[in-house]
Amino acid sequence: MRARAIALLAAAGASVAAFAADLAIPKIAYSERTLANGLQVITIEDHTSPTVAVQVWYHVGSKDDPQGRSGFAHLFEHLMFKSTKNMKAEQFDRLTEDVGGHNNASTADDFTNYFEAVPSNHLQRLLWAEAERMANLTVDEANFKSERAVVEEELRQRVLAQPYGRLFNAIPKDSYLVHPYKRPGIGSIEDLEAAKLQDVIDFHKTWYRPDYATLIVAGDFDPAELDKWVDQYFGALAKPANQPVPRVASVEPAWDKDRRYDEHGPNVPLPAVVLSWLAPPEKSADTAALAVAASLLSNGESSRLNQALVYRDQIAQSADFGSTSGADNSLLYAFAVLASGHKPEQAEKALLAVIADTATKPIPAAELDKVKTKLLTQALTKRQTAEGKAFAIGEAVLLNGDAAAANDALVRLQAVTAADVARVLKQYVLDAHRVTIVYTQEAKPEDAAAKKPAAKGAKP
Repeated sequence: MRARAIALLAAAGASVAAFAADLAIPKIAYSERTLANGLQVITIEDHTSPTVAVQVWYHVGSKDDPQGRSGFAHLFEHLMFKSTKNMKAEQFDRLTEDVGGHNNASTADDFTNYFEAVPSNHLQRLLWAEAERMANLTVDEANFKSERAVVEEELRQRVLAQPYGRLFNAIPKDSYLVHPYKRPGIGSIEDLEAAKLQDVIDFHKTWYRPDYATLIVAGDFDPAELDKWVDQYFGALAKPANQPVPRVASVEPAWDKDRRYDEHGPNVPLPAVVLSWLAPPEKSADTAALAVAASLLSNGESSRLNQALVYRDQIAQSADFGSTSGADNSLLYAFAVLASGHKPEQAEKALLAVIADTATKPIPAAELDKVKTKLLTQALTKRQTAEGKAFAIGEAVLLNGDAAAANDALVRLQAVTAADVARVLKQYVLDAHRVTIVYTQEAKPEDAAAKKPAAKGAKP
């Protein structure tokens, strides 16, 4: 109904975002408690459909990978679907897909999350299964080698085989000075091959424990029954005694100068340029304004970078502006893949010019309205399902430290003004030091040989 009302107002020539700004956004209603063993439990009751979403968010991500062991958090994303003391390998697929549901997992810098959605009459067995793999995962040589090979193949496909895969791996590596966000979350083949089974066992014992996990259940359930099952299956799990968790202590310092890097790949069809800046953590009050700024610059065909670099000046095949999301300092980045016949410095200059115009010239009210409404619509659309509500809460907990941030984020988004956009672009981009990365085709062996000077006395 809201979407239809917005469409009708737009057709009538009314300001869509003026309507959206006054729209009372329904909050995600949730309950929260902590078990004696430290497990955080958040429940969202929603009887819209007879389904339920179960998610376990572990407070460990790629930033927590041991030194020289990048990819460990990602490795466990795969290992958790193998066998346990009381489940066969891939039995999670049978408990979800075979009843019409689904399951998956993902690894980020700050967390690893496991999520399923099934008909609600299967809730009890999923709670048992999640508790089972938290406590009784089989970490043996066979499972370790099998999933290490899977992760290595994923790295080959997603990074090494992709024209710009190496570039996206290089952005955090070149940008961060000291923070472990600089390590590739997907891992490296060298680090994975160097790992031993005991390294993996130690990592699991350190991080996969109830006091460093958040259980989120959303959807069609009876609260009293759910609490009983959670206490039964998760409450019995012991919190490891006298085993401190090695939390990341590194703090990224303010950048005191501009830096430039040249990166190369073996299959780069066209050069690319990336500009990056240090951004505040996700919990910052400026996050909403930065999101609106990024959307003005690159969200959709009519966005400013697309119009200027791709359509008008035709110096780029594509142009983008975005940010990473981190519990610690994030990154802002501008990105362009050049069009044929153009040089990286042209794209760099054009990216900065469009950003400067956005920060220093008046932003038309209609353009700001459209962008804010689009962001609001995208967020609300995701929250139409119980699973979407659970994701919003999970990200708020892991990145902001507070479930309430999921509701606060949309309120802040509605309040963003043109002055806010100008201020954050000036503060975090125009007046800040940046990293420039130019990505080009690496020299072929025959080209490199041709450039070498002839040896003394050699015939030409």
